[in-house]
Amino acid sequence: MFRLRLLTVAGLMAGLAGAGNAASDFSVKTEKRGAEVHVEARATLAVPLAVIWQTLTDYNRLSEFISGISRSRLIEYRGNAAIVEQFGEAGFLFFKVPIDVTVESLELPPHLIQVRVLSGNLKKLDGRYEIEEGAAPGAPIVLRWLGVIEPEEPLPALFGELILRNNVTHQFRDMVNEIERRGGEDGQPK
Repeated sequence: MFRLRLLTVAGLMAGLAGAGNAASDFSVKTEKRGAEVHVEARATLAVPLAVIWQTLTDYNRLSEFISGISRSRLIEYRGNAAIVEQFGEAGFLFFKVPIDVTVESLELPPHLIQVRVLSGNLKKLDGRYEIEEGAAPGAPIVLRWLGVIEPEEPLPALFGELILRNNVTHQFRDMVNEIERRGGEDGQPK
């Protein structure tokens, strides 16, 4: 999914990224390489795998808990690929970038979701959610988002990476918070 949420990376600084999170080992890193921004987000969660999977694939409700997404709609499934439309905006201070994309979310249960842009105002969105279970039953689970984002229109040189990092951090934090909320209700997926 466009997980700026884009696809989805807030905090202006790494210290801000973990503020207000119960998840341990929460981090978001970005690196600008030419016009692309490479993203690596990570959180360690103490919730059942089924809760994580159900939250990540709750496409029609993403706008209810992910900042910057005003609408998310599952169009159809093509085999194990969900085709999802998403609208919203990424921004920092006074600078806003509209987001209007259709993505393919290839579901490879229970540990991998690969995302790529099919159409819209992103030149590139290639990424994946990886879910890594602990060795022992009930051990914490590591959730990662790894991806490459390139907007259709170039972002300002001074603020481009910051805008994307800010947005992805907020959205990844929102996803983690929703997973923990759902996992804390009764530990069972809804």
